[in-house]
Amino acid sequence: MAGNSIGERFVVTSFGESHGRCVGVVIDGCPAGLPLSEEDVQPLLDLRRPGQSLVASQRREEDRVEILSGVFNGFTTGAPIAMVVWNKDVDSRSYKRLLETPRPGHADYFARVKYGGFNDWRGGGRFSGRITTGFVMAGAVAIKLLRVTLGTEVLAYVKRIDGVEARELPVDAIRAKRYSNDLRCPDEEAAERMRQVVLEARGSGDSVGSLVECLVLNVPPGLGEPVFSSLDSDLARALLSIPAVKGIEFGAGFGVVNSRGSLNNDPLGLVDGRVVPVTNNAGGIVGGLSTGREIVVRVAFKPPASIALPQRTLNVRTMSEEEVVVTGRHDPVIGPRAVPVVESVVAMVLADHAVRAGVIPPVLRTGKDLVLPDSGEATRA
Repeated sequence: MAGNSIGERFVVTSFGESHGRCVGVVIDGCPAGLPLSEEDVQPLLDLRRPGQSLVASQRREEDRVEILSGVFNGFTTGAPIAMVVWNKDVDSRSYKRLLETPRPGHADYFARVKYGGFNDWRGGGRFSGRITTGFVMAGAVAIKLLRVTLGTEVLAYVKRIDGVEARELPVDAIRAKRYSNDLRCPDEEAAERMRQVVLEARGSGDSVGSLVECLVLNVPPGLGEPVFSSLDSDLARALLSIPAVKGIEFGAGFGVVNSRGSLNNDPLGLVDGRVVPVTNNAGGIVGGLSTGREIVVRVAFKPPASIALPQRTLNVRTMSEEEVVVTGRHDPVIGPRAVPVVESVVAMVLADHAVRAGVIPPVLRTGKDLVLPDSGEATRA
């Protein structure tokens, strides 16, 4: 399978470039019978859209989704679902001069080598965070599919920016407040301190790193296909496909280095009539299989590489060192806009594994009979 696709049964193929005509996605393998419209996809896209606050890129994109195929009479048909968003606020002028002086921290030069100079370099092209627009379109479908079939809920939020970390909060508070501010942090006091850190960095021409935590509730046990398609390995692979992600941890994560087996093991118990781990240091996945507890995964984002401060680079034409200043419209921090992206990617992987396991059937039944009107068009009564 080419590198632009992910999944085995719920297959997502991403296409488009940052400054090309559009960005989009094709989903192959979504079960038939899922109620779906553009109104199901647009709200999540709106949460990812740039230009909404001072802690995000000022690029102004409407990001209106168009469903081109795979939906008929308000339901998925089982055919590939194609969706696009058109790029409208494109300004490539500042990028041409970077052909000779690649930006530090970007794939500019390495993409040029790989594709022999034929790659679309405008705005980072295929290597831009802009491509995650397609991830969110697919994620909106996966999120709804998981919710209506399994009652599974995916909740991500900003856990840390630079040295400011949110307090531990109950799930209800995370659900209610994670999108209540532009930092996407449910801890309002921490969010205000995060904002000051981000604005200070932006004002000085710099950027900051961030951490997004994702919780997945009501996950059936046994999802995962060990060994090379275990649930955590597939989640890690997908999450590392988000531009600027540099680290993944599940449950206690790297904290296990300082623990002991007697403390880190999760003993089984009977909770609400189900056999589940009583504690959740494993983050909801053991041996590559879901345990029935909530999945807890954290995603580390590097500081955005496009900063206004002067940086050293190499002029690849003259082979001499030069100073480069990156201009244009860029995010000073990635985490806040990445929250819906993380939710989407996690949902895509879980939907794929649920379909693979047969937990989600190929045709969804609503309890209503399928009728065939005189026109010959199939619809639901």
